[in-house]
This record gives sequence, C-alpha cells and structure tokens, in this order.
Amino acid sequence: MTDALLAPFQYEYMQRAFVAALVVGTLCSTIGVYVVLRKLSFIGDGIAHASFAGIVVAYLRGLDYYVGALIVAVVTALGIGFVNRRGVAIDTAIGVLFTGAFAFGVFLMSRVPRYNVDLQSFLFGNILGVSRADLWLILGLSLIVAVSLALLYRALLYTTFDPVVAEASGIRAGFVDYALLVLLALTIIISLEAVGIVLVAALLVTPAATAFQLTRRFTRMLVLSAAIGAFCAVAGLYASYYLQSASGATIVLLATILFFIALLFRRRPLLQSSGTRTTR
Repeated sequence: MTDALLAPFQYEYMQRAFVAALVVGTLCSTIGVYVVLRKLSFIGDGIAHASFAGIVVAYLRGLDYYVGALIVAVVTALGIGFVNRRGVAIDTAIGVLFTGAFAFGVFLMSRVPRYNVDLQSFLFGNILGVSRADLWLILGLSLIVAVSLALLYRALLYTTFDPVVAEASGIRAGFVDYALLVLLALTIIISLEAVGIVLVAALLVTPAATAFQLTRRFTRMLVLSAAIGAFCAVAGLYASYYLQSASGATIVLLATILFFIALLFRRRPLLQSSGTRTTR
C-alpha cells in the first residue's frame, strides 16, 4: 500500500502535478462556495471560454498565452459585472460577453492562414506538463486570491446573503461584486493548466455543490468544500496515474461521483419555502 502511494512521487513532474492539483482543487472549491450561493454556476464556463480570445491575441502578438488569457478573462469578468449592474440578468450578461469574446477569438484565428497553436492543453488541461515556472506562477496567483478572499470575507459574506442590508451597513457591494469577479477570473486562469477550459467550471461548482448537500452553515461549507476539492484533486491524480487516463477529467469525474453520493445520503431538503437556509 505504501509503495502504491509513493510510486508516483519518483517522477519530478508528478511531484509538481500533485502540488498544483492540491492548490487548484482547494482554491477552486473555496471560491466555488460563493459561485454556488450566488447562483453564478455558469460564470466559470463563460470566463474560461472567453479567455480563448486572449490566447489567440497573445499568439498574434508573440506574448505568453496565459498572460493574454488572464487579461481577457479579467476584462470579461468586469464587463459581466458592468452589464449586470445596468439591469441585465447575470446569466444573460454572461452569455452575451463570453460568446462575444469567444467569437472574437475564432474570428482572429480564422484570419491567420497558418495558425498552429495546439489547443489540446488549453481545452482539457495538462497538469503533468506543469513546469517549475508554471508552478511558481500558480502558487503566487493562488496566494493573491487566498489573501484577497480572507480580507474580503466579511464583505463577501454579507453581500452574498443580503446585498441591500450590506449596502445599508456601509459595505460597498458594487466593489465587492467586481472584486469577486476578478478573483474568479484569476482562479480560472490558474486552473487552466490543471483541468483546461472545458472542465474548469465543474471544478468550481461541483465540490461546493457537494458541500451544500451536507451542511447549511457557511463556514462549515467553506471548509468542507475546500476539503472535498483537495481530496478529489489528489485522489483523481492518483487514479489517473494508475488508470492512465486524462488527469483533469478524472479529477472532475471523482468530484461528480461524490456529489451524487452526497445527494443520495442528504437528509434535509435543499430549499425551504422561505428560501435557502444557509447560515453563518
């Protein structure tokens, strides 16, 4: 048993992959709690697909692909917030902005006769290909997001459950909403190397949705979601190593299995007549 657990660590690329998976799984699952409670489950998929335009622009300008993806992801996230605060429903704002950005990327790509960028790693992730430089970038950006979430904890808590009362209490709900969108964009770009554009939304939503089946206390939900995300990331990477399967897909499939297990064994209804019964 010990040999089976330690076998992957004989390879340096697996050591980096486990660190990256643990960080990404924990971070996505933590910020995913706000995504689930604010009913923004579509936003992860939207921003991730919008970042494709940034990859194409970076290719045309000879820049790092992830820098281009990050810039477009942040701009798209801020655009979603701007349109939503002008009275457009959040799901509509997400749909308009992400499809527009994605179409822009496809348009630019179609204008380049010899566009030869391999999109496989961007679409489905390549966590086994994480280099030392990539790992340091993931750790640095993750630290920024984690510290920001900690500093905004109280503001995020109150604006998530009652933005009107939060505004009356002196909390700048608009600023908090924009900050969360930017942090989401950063988290999505951090996760692209691990799970790719296609699967990043699942890693944001599924562990938090699983935790939501098991507790109605906000702090417990944060901790439980982070633990589920970390477990799925590490266990999924182990499983992909022995099954010789795609790492990102295996991680997400494991998270999905845990969600349905939690759904089957949950003993209380998700919604009461008065609304979602989630407390601090």
